[in-house]
Amino acid sequence: MTAARGWPEPGEVVLQCERVMRELGGDVKTRILHEVSVSIRAREFVSLTGASGSGKSTLLYLLGALDRPSSGRVLLDGVDLGALDDDGRGALRGNKLGFVFQFHFLLPEFSVLENVMIPMLRRGRRSRSSARAHALATLEKMGLGELAARRPGQLSGGQQQRVSIARAVANDPKIVLADEPTGNLDTANAEGVMGVFESLVRDEGLTLVMVTHERAFAARASRQLVMQDGHIISDLDQRGPSDG
Repeated sequence: MTAARGWPEPGEVVLQCERVMRELGGDVKTRILHEVSVSIRAREFVSLTGASGSGKSTLLYLLGALDRPSSGRVLLDGVDLGALDDDGRGALRGNKLGFVFQFHFLLPEFSVLENVMIPMLRRGRRSRSSARAHALATLEKMGLGELAARRPGQLSGGQQQRVSIARAVANDPKIVLADEPTGNLDTANAEGVMGVFESLVRDEGLTLVMVTHERAFAARASRQLVMQDGHIISDLDQRGPSDG
């Protein structure tokens, strides 16, 4: 992954929240996020932790253009998401983001290879033969090439989650957002998923933001954000602590 392919340089800000608030409800509103400001830099591995209800998944969904802030701005690669209509937001997501969730959401009627191909075919930037070759190469890179012809129901939980990661990165996103990706896995499979994530950041140059409740996994990220009651209360990276 190189700058020639449009990838950002290390340290370049690729995701940014500016005084973002998120409120839910009608006449009586509940504030989920309180003027959160944070910048995510290229090729960072960022963990996002906090108690249930702290706002971490809400923040992740705003960063991923899956939700809109009540006020403030979210910028993806310098583009204000609030200035885009739904089609524009969808196009930006498809071009720049990959998503991994706690549940893999693989389509059971399709093979592993087809599940990884589908997002590429939807974008329309690759022919079917090109998408197939790229999907197979992605699976092989993750040690899943021999599973390409199987259906998701024939795989273990850890294998299914690794396929969902392959699907997320097959479109060559700049950023992968993961919401509790190990939450439904046993220790061995969770460790395997973490190894894949670390390799993607280290070897492939991806930016990764991961919501997790596992402190040991959060500590393996290069930067740790901790949330409480809709605020970022700690921001710790390899250079030391900073104000959140």
